[in-house]
Amino acid sequence: MKRHILQKLQVWRASSGRKPLVIQGVRQCGKTYILQEFGKTFRQCHYFNFEKQADLAELFKKNLEPKRILLELEYASKQAIDIQQDLVIFDEIQACSKALTSLKYFNEELPELALCSAGSLLGLSLNHASFPVGNVNLLNMYPLSFSEFLLALNELQLYELIQYCHANTEIPLMAHQQLWEKMQWYWIVGGLPEVINVFNRNKENLFTAFQTARDKQHEILYTYHADIAKHSGKINALHIDRVWQATPTQLARTQDGAANKFKFKDILPGAARYDRLAGAIDWLQAANLIIKVPIVNSAEIPLSAYTQESAFKLFMFDVGLLGAMSDLPIKSILDHDYGTYKGFFAENFVAQELLAAGYSHLFCWQSNRAEVEFLLTLEDGVIPIEVKSGWITRAKSLQQVIEKYHPPYAVIMSGHPLKINRSNKIHYYPLYLAGKFPLSPF
Repeated sequence: MKRHILQKLQVWRASSGRKPLVIQGVRQCGKTYILQEFGKTFRQCHYFNFEKQADLAELFKKNLEPKRILLELEYASKQAIDIQQDLVIFDEIQACSKALTSLKYFNEELPELALCSAGSLLGLSLNHASFPVGNVNLLNMYPLSFSEFLLALNELQLYELIQYCHANTEIPLMAHQQLWEKMQWYWIVGGLPEVINVFNRNKENLFTAFQTARDKQHEILYTYHADIAKHSGKINALHIDRVWQATPTQLARTQDGAANKFKFKDILPGAARYDRLAGAIDWLQAANLIIKVPIVNSAEIPLSAYTQESAFKLFMFDVGLLGAMSDLPIKSILDHDYGTYKGFFAENFVAQELLAAGYSHLFCWQSNRAEVEFLLTLEDGVIPIEVKSGWITRAKSLQQVIEKYHPPYAVIMSGHPLKINRSNKIHYYPLYLAGKFPLSPF
């Protein structure tokens, strides 16, 4: 599968002041595959997996001198390593804390070596003494975005339309309908490579393709539950699992189609306060299994100044798994006939697309009963984004934000085609363009 992150890896490779690279991301989002694809552009790629090759940890116990470690790795792999022309990959590096620490010394003593590492639960190590803060470059990897999904399906015409779309692009009605249909497919399949591969192999029969994709999602969910049990550390694994299970459940309780503020009551007996579940929520966020969006009551810079520790929304990291965990019938999604679910599916999708596009700080605005789903801080100010699951674009809450805070412009993402209304400063984006926001003027 072609992934946009490959371009970022090439930029890292060419940068003069590069440091050892650490790729973070949820398990099964394609980190290993993409690093090995990247390795094909080098003279030689040397791959070491600290989970599969547990004995490699012994090589780091004596000391953390990079030249000695490389020599030991050459003997272990029976291949010479050229520090000027080769790529070295440390995969599942979270399984060897000393290997993680060694990146500091590789940066200081062998900066010419292209060294990449990856791990599924590295977010849990960020505050540990073993993490070489300041001595590595960090890169986040997510499930396939919608545009990457189109590329994986070989829908090249639709992919190029999205990739080269700008504010003045007129999207043909037929293309709009096809993109909307493929987006609904994405809401079922999601962005995990294994699920997309299963779907692709069976897509001549859509019924079979969607069902096999859903079966694969349940298999993957089992592995995530196993990860929680294995790596929860000092935090009660049951608490983590209950919070994770509650994420789609709480989304399903919405009354008006929008995702609700996360509520702590009824998740665990006697735990009705944030502080009782804070550790579990932090663990899930560090493991990249949830997307946490703070709720603010102001649309002014800096948005972070208006957050409250216990006020936030939680979304799933993958919209396909959201459907699987909710046991939502596939036909309901295809028919766009699943009641209030439509609202939070659209919202989860937009959150996922914005995150993959590089917006790591998402906020939601709420005041009394009014809500605007997302606020983003761009160079020209705070931009409010209203999300509509269908074709109704009336937005009373958005109008409140406009009248009170006077943003440079506002955005409504819905089922309507692209339209930039410069007179009233409202930009209408079809949902499938969420990952391309903001569109260039030309």
